[in-house]
Amino acid sequence: MDRTPAPATDRRRWITLVVVALAQLMVVLDATVVNIALPSAQADLGFTDGRRQWVITAYSLAFASLLLLGGRLSDLLGRKRTFVIGLVGFAGASALGGAAPSFELLVAARALQGVFGALLAPTALAVLTTTFTVPRERARAFGVFGAIAGAGGAVGLLLGGVLTETLDWRWNLYINVLIAAVALVGALAFIPRLARSGPRPRLDVPGTLLVSAALFSLVLGFSNAETGGWDAPLTWAPLAASGVLLTAFAGWQRRAAHPLLPLSVVLDRNRGAAYLSVLIAGAGLFGIFLFVTYYLQLTLGFSPIRTGLAFLPMIGMLVLAAQLGTNLLVPRFGPKVLVPIGMTLGAAGMVDLTFLDASSSYATGVLPGLMMIGFAMGTIMPASMQTATLGVDREFAGVASATVNTSQQVGGSIGTALLNTLAATATVDYLVAHAPASAAVAEQAALTGYSTADWWSAGFFAAGAVLSALLFRRRGQGLSLTDRAPVTGDAAARPTDPVGAGPVSTEPVGVG
Repeated sequence: MDRTPAPATDRRRWITLVVVALAQLMVVLDATVVNIALPSAQADLGFTDGRRQWVITAYSLAFASLLLLGGRLSDLLGRKRTFVIGLVGFAGASALGGAAPSFELLVAARALQGVFGALLAPTALAVLTTTFTVPRERARAFGVFGAIAGAGGAVGLLLGGVLTETLDWRWNLYINVLIAAVALVGALAFIPRLARSGPRPRLDVPGTLLVSAALFSLVLGFSNAETGGWDAPLTWAPLAASGVLLTAFAGWQRRAAHPLLPLSVVLDRNRGAAYLSVLIAGAGLFGIFLFVTYYLQLTLGFSPIRTGLAFLPMIGMLVLAAQLGTNLLVPRFGPKVLVPIGMTLGAAGMVDLTFLDASSSYATGVLPGLMMIGFAMGTIMPASMQTATLGVDREFAGVASATVNTSQQVGGSIGTALLNTLAATATVDYLVAHAPASAAVAEQAALTGYSTADWWSAGFFAAGAVLSALLFRRRGQGLSLTDRAPVTGDAAARPTDPVGAGPVSTEPVGVG
């Protein structure tokens, strides 16, 4: 195998990382940046409380349901071409949403953002996967990318507060045009375009329709659970349909001539553990953004900007942990050690937040938990994302990367719906038990709801610690993550990769 590093003077790969990181940041922060702007948008466009959820849900539905298709298109059309299309489309949809004169057009623009985000997000990770083949550089690159994936939501809260208070709610959408323009220049100049060798595989149309419908139904069901409850037909019917469609999709992938997602990609023990870890971390993390934001603004009286600033220490710890993990700890200990430690630390941070009350302060009450959770996410995400894409044949790098994004998106949808429901139930139960209601009772009821959600988030992380410890392979069953490059050849004819994620390449991989 070629272990010769690229020349030190070649900075193209690192500029590519900056471009990819910008695109990833834009997609991830857009899941939360609009949340803070919603009250202003609602007042401006005059839509009702019952309809406002669709500004968020339209993006989530389109994004989640089309991620695997977007990843596969990057495999078929080429990374650079798909990346550029995604950037231009996302920027155009953002401009349309920012200029929207009506609620209907705003929702349509958010759905379009989701469509092009589903094209952009997996392509960005696939570009990273196939660009960085030198082991040490690959670890550093995934440290940066994993930090952005984990911190993007918190950055969105801060950016949303700043833009809404200082400019206008519409700038929460216009800002994407500026970010995309910079990324587009970098993509055109620095991401190489390599010619495909061999015949071009065909798109698995039945598989695409099945999995897109399944993911759409899954996210729709969880979204409806937030507003209609778990016993509503619009909740359980889509969830049941999703189960049926996913089963049909798995059956079809076993016999399809050109499968959208070969089952060997997700059934590999290490990659499966990585996808599950990303899903669980996504579910637990949304409890932080949602309920800590409520607590800071409604209980402590923070402004939107101050709320966003309150998350900065969490981001700092996340970035620190991501760099320490990918450069020092993952190569030495592997994901089987690092991911369970991160999950355990996340559970501890969530438990710490359950003790918040009306008299708690930010410095002694909120900050320690946030810093623990930031370090936890910086430990979990880079190691999981690197393992999830390591050893995948270049032909399926895009769809394997899309599975990472899908795991995070589905985890977030499950977490948001489930935690919202649990918090709301706990709040109502407290009000019923302490009638007649007063301002003090109402405040304590809300705190009870937040605490309940935090306990369940802690449970998510605790379960993740157990599952990741059991599922990831021991280092004795393979070499270090940094010892070999990702696969590019026939899976059946190659030796096992360093972490047991698949076959090992004997030749460098380029960006298609």
